Amino acid sequence: MLEPPYAARSISRVGSACEREDTSPSIATRRDSDRVLVTLSGGLRLEDSEMLESTLHSALDGPVQGVDLDLSGLEFWDWSALNVLLTVRRQALTKGKSIVVTAAGPVAERLLTLTGTCDLLAPAREDADRAAGRSEPRAEDAADDGLRCEVVQLRRALQTRPEIDLARGILMASFGLSAEEAWDVLVMASQNTNTKLHRLAADVVTTVNGTPLPAPLQKHLTAAVARITTVDDQQA
Repeated sequence: MLEPPYAARSISRVGSACEREDTSPSIATRRDSDRVLVTLSGGLRLEDSEMLESTLHSALDGPVQGVDLDLSGLEFWDWSALNVLLTVRRQALTKGKSIVVTAAGPVAERLLTLTGTCDLLAPAREDADRAAGRSEPRAEDAADDGLRCEVVQLRRALQTRPEIDLARGILMASFGLSAEEAWDVLVMASQNTNTKLHRLAADVVTTVNGTPLPAPLQKHLTAAVARITTVDDQQA
């Protein structure tokens, strides 16, 4: 557990989706002829990205033409969930498959409209490509997809940055590190534990409320601090 200066202080997550009403995500899949219907409901947050990505890849695996998404039951989703959809969609296109949104509620429509990604996931786009005899994405479409994915990824980075900065601050105060050293510690511990950086940062932030880190994570974090400070001492 990270000790003192912050032990008695509480920090709320800046701009975190956790401030919203807690809604558990629900993902259901059903084979429908040569396509798979994936129904998403509840809330999809950053921590649900891996589950969503795994579900989509599983749905696309095998002799199917693609995935139809029903987003009408979504009560909340963030940039990370949309990023997963766009990334997996691009991967599916290289295999001659598609991901389209067949139903969307107000919450889903708002984010799709805000990011200008409605047409990328619209069934009409797929129908037009089929009518034109295109099985592979056009070069201009691929470039357009790439730019939109970049926008979503930047939004995601902005979403996770406050929590990462808080974690760096905690490490700086707890171990007397510089900002650069704290960043190196987070990166090293993330790589050694095979934990995504934003998740590691979230765990570190919870220590301000007295929540201990899992023993393996604490061990790797302490080892990273020792290694970084030793290297700096040798270079001094």
